[in-house]
Amino acid sequence: MDIVFSPTTELAAAIRDRKISAVEALDAHLTQIDRHNEAVNAVVTLDRDGARQRAGKADEAQARGEALGPLHGVPFTLKDTHETAGMRTTVGFPAFADYAPRADSPVVARLKAAGGILVGKTNVATMLGDWQSSNPLFGRTGNPWNLQRTAGGSSGGAAAALGTGMTPFEVGTDMQDSIRLPAAFCGVYGLKPTEHRVSLAGAFPDPGGAPRSVRLISCLGPMARSVEDLALIYGLIAGPDGSDTDLAPVPVETMPELDLRNLRIAVAPSFPGFPVAGEISAAVESLAKELQAAGAIVEAELPKLDLHDDLEQGGALIGMMLEAAQPEPPEKPTPVSRWFEALARRDRSILAWERFFDGCDALLCPVAMVTAFPHCEPGTSIEVDGEKQSYWMLPAYGAVFNYSGHPALSLPCGQDSNGLPIGLQIVGKRWSESRLLGIARAIDPLAGGFRRPPGY
Repeated sequence: MDIVFSPTTELAAAIRDRKISAVEALDAHLTQIDRHNEAVNAVVTLDRDGARQRAGKADEAQARGEALGPLHGVPFTLKDTHETAGMRTTVGFPAFADYAPRADSPVVARLKAAGGILVGKTNVATMLGDWQSSNPLFGRTGNPWNLQRTAGGSSGGAAAALGTGMTPFEVGTDMQDSIRLPAAFCGVYGLKPTEHRVSLAGAFPDPGGAPRSVRLISCLGPMARSVEDLALIYGLIAGPDGSDTDLAPVPVETMPELDLRNLRIAVAPSFPGFPVAGEISAAVESLAKELQAAGAIVEAELPKLDLHDDLEQGGALIGMMLEAAQPEPPEKPTPVSRWFEALARRDRSILAWERFFDGCDALLCPVAMVTAFPHCEPGTSIEVDGEKQSYWMLPAYGAVFNYSGHPALSLPCGQDSNGLPIGLQIVGKRWSESRLLGIARAIDPLAGGFRRPPGY
């Protein structure tokens, strides 16, 4: 088997069936990292010796006939934001360069309890604040399809590591398209769950034990090279954990088998007033035609919302949360009344999208306005079909659903004329991740699936 490009589900099964050992799986991934990471710069922290020791213990446990978790012996990396016991967590910020948390976050603990073997951490934008993964500690991450272009951000190292076979799965964070955009840029899959579905406890380094300020909009979710792997990892990390009191006790259901002939899919090749490359909107339209030919009912009417205003309101909410996180309060802090006004405005958009999804199973639309663009300074205009567009519109198609809290999934759908992956977005009703995954699995054969980048 091709160990480093095997789906997580198959890799776990091969270890469980003793076709390969945990040590062999680890060594294959370490070899892939040694071969390609210098050029790509996806993995920024590597616990080679510790991982090999843990893999050896996993093989010994299996030899003793001990019960095996669903990830037993599977090596993996994590975005450099999760608190990991004894392994540095920096978010690419010099002040955290040597910060090694004492305990794992709940998400990390669950992955380890399932038998996963943490190997290292992957690169991010500084403090997760950009859509390119570059920072003063580790430099920038290149796109596996073209190293002169960005892997996206802030989960760019995670997406690049997946695309190059350095890890079988990842867990990203997503406040404004930060899972879905890099997944699209690198040709892999990413799921942003419903808000308050996966614990945010320990999802950002916190040496001083400060009160958690990010309570809305941001999400953690799986990244992988198949829908089945997204479902596996999502099922392990979702749900209440005894730490994040915002989490809803909604059951995590099994991904269903769905027939396209029974699905009603809304299609939006673009959103009103949002720029998008013609090749991306054409990919949406082409897939919609294939869905229709396969028997799905295809519709195309969005809620009557001012989506530009939604983006502004979402940005304002993020700004208020970040303001609360500052060590020193500003001279004129935002009145609490403005916070409640902002939440009331958000409720109206959430309910409008919920009514929309009462009439359809999912929405198919772009993930971002462009495919992977050349490395540049943040804020530089981005060219879309020959016209310069605002850098700050990069996450717009995804950020709409951070604002509304709806689950959204990015899946690869072919390539553009430059040979770069095109990613499309599927969005569903709140708390319906398992069904959304089932819809994605039904659509995936028509979209084309993961393709291995040349040279890896």
